[in-house]
Amino acid sequence: MSKIRPQDMGKPVEQVCQIENLMPLPAPYDKPGMEPDFKAPKDSWKENYCATLDGFVGNDTLTRPKTKEEQDEMVKKFLSGLEKLFNADTNRGMLQPFMLSFEYCAKCNTCADACHVFKSSGEAEIYRPIFRSEVLRKIYQKHKKGGSLVNRFLGGDIDINYETVMRLGELAYRCNLCRRCAQTCPLGLDNGLLAREIRKIFSMEMGIAPKPLHESGTMKQLATGSSTGITKDAFLDLIEFMEDDLYELTGKKYKVPVDKKGADILLVHNAGEYMAWPENPAAFTIIMEEAGLNWTLSSDMIGYDNVNYGLFYDDVQGKKIGAAQLKAAKDLGVRRIIQAECGHAHKASMVSQDRIAVGADNIPRESCLPLLEELVVKKKVFKLDPSRNNFPVTLHDPCNIVRMMGIVQPQRNVLKAIAPQFREMTPHGVNNYCCGGGSGFAIMNSFNFTDFRNKVSSRMKFKQILNAFQDTIEDENTPKYVCAPCSNCKGAIRDILEFYQATAKFNVHYGGLVELIVNAMVQFDKPFMEFLRDDEDMF
Repeated sequence: MSKIRPQDMGKPVEQVCQIENLMPLPAPYDKPGMEPDFKAPKDSWKENYCATLDGFVGNDTLTRPKTKEEQDEMVKKFLSGLEKLFNADTNRGMLQPFMLSFEYCAKCNTCADACHVFKSSGEAEIYRPIFRSEVLRKIYQKHKKGGSLVNRFLGGDIDINYETVMRLGELAYRCNLCRRCAQTCPLGLDNGLLAREIRKIFSMEMGIAPKPLHESGTMKQLATGSSTGITKDAFLDLIEFMEDDLYELTGKKYKVPVDKKGADILLVHNAGEYMAWPENPAAFTIIMEEAGLNWTLSSDMIGYDNVNYGLFYDDVQGKKIGAAQLKAAKDLGVRRIIQAECGHAHKASMVSQDRIAVGADNIPRESCLPLLEELVVKKKVFKLDPSRNNFPVTLHDPCNIVRMMGIVQPQRNVLKAIAPQFREMTPHGVNNYCCGGGSGFAIMNSFNFTDFRNKVSSRMKFKQILNAFQDTIEDENTPKYVCAPCSNCKGAIRDILEFYQATAKFNVHYGGLVELIVNAMVQFDKPFMEFLRDDEDMF
């Protein structure tokens, strides 16, 4: 389709949008053959899921109705959920900001220039932030006012059929909910919020949410305590393995405190760290112990895993997880909770769940970043040698920590103290771009959705990384490090470095902030980070 309009969402076409002009990447990815092509959707995907929006399938529970009755039922449920978004009894917590964003858009399109998905796609119309919002507005107008000629002129000019509903359900998962558009909007309106409200209709009214978020995420966490599904015994084994690894690497025996009643700090990680990046909780262990802090981990599964995927798609599920996490901390009698390097857990714990536990039930929740700044920069607790990190380092700003919560400077002050070749991305701070894995994309790997993530939603981040390292990017002997103090962001950055073979070809690595801190500690003979262990000149 040449010029796509919101009214086209219900049209009987094989695919509403085809991405054709991706945003160019800097050197060395400006040459032909440096980037894998998109994978075409399979016929079975088209038959059973919604591949008619843009050819990608992100929501693997959004299955195509087989009969006219199923089609009508899908539309009926969607409209029932839509009604509830506008009702104070069923959407009290979000009604006011939702209505402000729904009703007052001036359609100036300022948000479009701020959206990394829209720009990366070559400005494909369906990814324009207000496109999705306009589809929702037109559906509501048509539903409430009917299909008269006058109402069609007033905005109700859209067909409300199952194809419109399915495509909107997919389109809600083409937004990272990074809120960069809301920050830019001159009226302060939030198209990301509207995208999440659409996700709520599908999850809370229709029982449709991507399996990695709901079935493998929230439901597994509520059933077992952890989104990883590991048991308490397995977790305690992981801690023992980590202690053994630390002894082998440092020559020092560290004992991780677990279930220490009345500790000052309960440190909570994204449980995925223990499985994918165990060096991160290991580095936290060294820092907490060397600083002499009174801290503990919880072996109560819901108390050690700070993941809360309900933040991305479902108010009720998010509240269940948040309440259980706070109870686990309360049972331990800790004075405060410190969130380790996980962006969405920061927001879920400190902002979204702020009204779950009040008064005597409340436990203060804090970010690890100001604590790290206090230890490294202000109190200078550790003996550090910045020359051990003398290679190019850049910083990715997790949206939920930086743009949502305003924690901007502590991580920078630490990096300036320990990484001589630290350089900023452009833009950075609250203006930084999402990693492309936000709002659950980092763990959504169904069908060909990874192509959308790696080639579209993470494309702007990859461009920023390449630009930050342009002086050495093609020098394969110089290691480059992307510091990303967030588990979801690390997952997205890991995938784009693998997808574009940037680690194998150009020696680009990624990890958290605490690994760099420990790597600079003078008491250890070996580099903490594995990719440096063959380079003895660093030490």
